[in-house]
Amino acid sequence: MQFTSERLDGNVLEREFTLGEIPGTLWTPESAAPVPLVLMAHNNGLPKSDPRLVARARYTAARGYAVATIDAAGCGERPRSAADEQARTELRRAMQAGEPVDEIFESFIGPLVENAVPDWRTTLDALLALPGIGGPVGYSGGWTALGIRLAVVEPRIKAAGFFAGGYVPRAQREEAGQVTIPLLFLLQWDDEGNPRERALELFDAFGTKEKTLHANLGGHTGTPWFELEDGCRFLDRHLK
Repeated sequence: MQFTSERLDGNVLEREFTLGEIPGTLWTPESAAPVPLVLMAHNNGLPKSDPRLVARARYTAARGYAVATIDAAGCGERPRSAADEQARTELRRAMQAGEPVDEIFESFIGPLVENAVPDWRTTLDALLALPGIGGPVGYSGGWTALGIRLAVVEPRIKAAGFFAGGYVPRAQREEAGQVTIPLLFLLQWDDEGNPRERALELFDAFGTKEKTLHANLGGHTGTPWFELEDGCRFLDRHLK
């Protein structure tokens, strides 16, 4: 892992890094003791520099966590395959025409998840080797499909916060029953891109006995800011 830049914002240090072909950002608080780590994944179409993600990361770091995000394979600013680009073009056409889009989502989000998991696990290995970062590890992010897969295959993740705002492929919906860590699930009741019935079915499918659903009125980007504070309290209960 090579750090390429750093800047201090209040009591939070923000550092850009590269790990092979993986670009990432790490936020750490001022602390004399090792702090827990939170992996903060963005939705597959957004870069790691998305302002909403950066604001959430800085807030969470200020609460006493190391927070990291990356652009995994095919995500954010990383190159996408020709098949991914073709699928995205077809998705835009189908949405404009009012046609069903689930199969198009399946064709590129499923492979994105599978390709992203190794990058995240490699990053996790490198982060936990840094001084000042200890365990346990949490996951927080808008990319629920990736979070489900990581929660199933990565035993170092002890709690997760998911946002029911993106398409979850059938493979991850089937894996949801294997998620047994504490879970906080955020739902925007009027999300224009994610039917609430599907989100509620997913919540019901999670295998964990400790899961909480927070539902708020409003569209996809209308999640109230207080949910970030509640999310940190959830992390406090399970990671500190």
